[in-house]
Amino acid sequence: IDVADIDNLCNQVHKLVMLPGEEIIHVLPQDFKVDGQAEIKEPIGMYGGRLEANFHVVVGQVASIKNIGRCVKSAGLELSGITLEPLASANAVLSQEEKEAGVALIDIGGGTTDLAIFKDGIIRHTAVIPFGGNVITEDIKEGCSIIEKQAELLKIKFGSAWPGENKDNEIVSIPGLRGRDPKEITLKNLSKIIHARVVEIIEQVYLEIKNYGHEEQKKKLIAGIVLTGGGAQLQHLKQLVEYITGMDTRIGYPNEHLAGDSDSETTSPLYATAVGLVMNSLESKARAIRIAKPEEKGPQEGEQTPDDGASGNDGGETGNLPTKPDKPRSSIFDTWAEKFKQFLDNAE
Repeated sequence: IDVADIDNLCNQVHKLVMLPGEEIIHVLPQDFKVDGQAEIKEPIGMYGGRLEANFHVVVGQVASIKNIGRCVKSAGLELSGITLEPLASANAVLSQEEKEAGVALIDIGGGTTDLAIFKDGIIRHTAVIPFGGNVITEDIKEGCSIIEKQAELLKIKFGSAWPGENKDNEIVSIPGLRGRDPKEITLKNLSKIIHARVVEIIEQVYLEIKNYGHEEQKKKLIAGIVLTGGGAQLQHLKQLVEYITGMDTRIGYPNEHLAGDSDSETTSPLYATAVGLVMNSLESKARAIRIAKPEEKGPQEGEQTPDDGASGNDGGETGNLPTKPDKPRSSIFDTWAEKFKQFLDNAE
C-alpha cells in the first residue's frame, strides 16, 4: 500500500453525490482497514488485498465557495484552494502532542465560531456555529444605544466576559452624536451584555463537544480546549470557558511558527487562521515539488562509474584509474598573503 492507493480512495469519496448546492471541501481519513484488520492509522508500507477507510467529509455551500472565489479574484489574487477555517487555525496554534492527546480548538471569529476536535493526531469532529464577535458587538450596540463603531471599540478596550471583575463605579464616557451630551456606560453593564452572549456561544460549542462524546474514555480530550481567533482576546474568556466546561483551557497564539522578529500584531490569535493558511500553502507547494522531482537514477547495469576499477591486461587484475595528484588547498589567509606579496613586489 502506498500514497497513490490512499489518494485513489479519497478520490472515490470525492465522487459521492451531494445534496443540491453542496460541495465537498475536505475528505479527511480517520482510520483504515486492511483485509479486515481495523483501526490502522498508517497503512502505507503494509501488504494487503483490500483497503477500506472511515472518512470525515467536510461539505460547504457552493454559493459561499463561489463568493469567496470572487472576493479573492477581485483583490487581484488567484484562489489556490479552500481550507476549513479551524483546520488552518489548528496548524498554526496546536502542537502535535495536543492533537495526539485530544484537544478541542475553538476559533472565535467575527461571523462564526468554529470547532475542531483532534484525537490520536486525527481530526475527529468539526462544527461551525453561526455566532461570533460581530453578534457581541451588535448586542452592545443595541443594549447601550450607541453606534456600531463605538460598540466595537468598547468591546475591544473595556470588554470582559466576567461581570464580577468590574466594580459598580467603573464608568466609561462615550462622545455623543453631533451636539448631544456624552453617554456614560458602566463597565459592569457592558460585561453583563457580553457575558450573556458569550455564555450562549460557549454552551453551543460545548454541546458539540458532548455530541462528539468526549466523556468516553477513548474519546477523552486530555489537552482540553484551545481558544483562538479575534474573539479569544476578550478579557476573562479563558476563565469563563473553564468554568462552563470544566476543561483546561489556554489561548492559542500562532507565534510558534513565525520568525522571532515578527510584528507583535501578527502573533495575535486574530491572525491564527491566516498563518495556518500560509503554512498549508507552503506544505502543498513542497509536496508538489517532491512529487514532480524526478527520481535520481543510479548507474545502469554494465556501466562503469569513476569508482569502479579498470581491468588490467594480465590476468584480469584490477587497478585504480590514473588520477591527477590533488593540489593542496590554500586557505583564504594564504590567498590574501600571496596577493599582498605580489602587490609589494610590484611596488618595488
